[in-house]
Amino acid sequence: MTDTDRTETPAPAEAAERKPSFDLGTGPGRVLVWFYGVFTVAAASRAIVQIILDFGKAPLAYVLSAVAALVYGFITYSLVRGGEKARRAALVCCAAELTGVLIVGTWTMADPSAFADATVWSDFGMGYVFIPVILPITGLLWLRRAKQA
Repeated sequence: MTDTDRTETPAPAEAAERKPSFDLGTGPGRVLVWFYGVFTVAAASRAIVQIILDFGKAPLAYVLSAVAALVYGFITYSLVRGGEKARRAALVCCAAELTGVLIVGTWTMADPSAFADATVWSDFGMGYVFIPVILPITGLLWLRRAKQA
């Protein structure tokens, strides 16, 4: 037997064990990946420009937008990666994102002068057609369904 005959190909049973039983980025998950990807770029771009040009004006708002971009990016990565660990990580991040949207949204509605400038999550994402509040709810539902599959 030569070295080329000894290829390390896994047995079909081993390959089936390594492959996630439910691909998070397929079907409706693909739409979530797209939205989270777009929001990653939008929130990151907005935060970078605001931090570079006007950080002294509204540091808390701009840092919150940067945090939103990081959360969106991590969720996008987790959905694309797939698997149970990624699903659990995305679930935690979606819950944290929803918590952030609800806290910042309530805060900006109760005290509009609290932030010198809007964040991605201000007014529950009204500046983004409320997608920032809809997206984590949809993500949580999808990730919960993925566990049951």
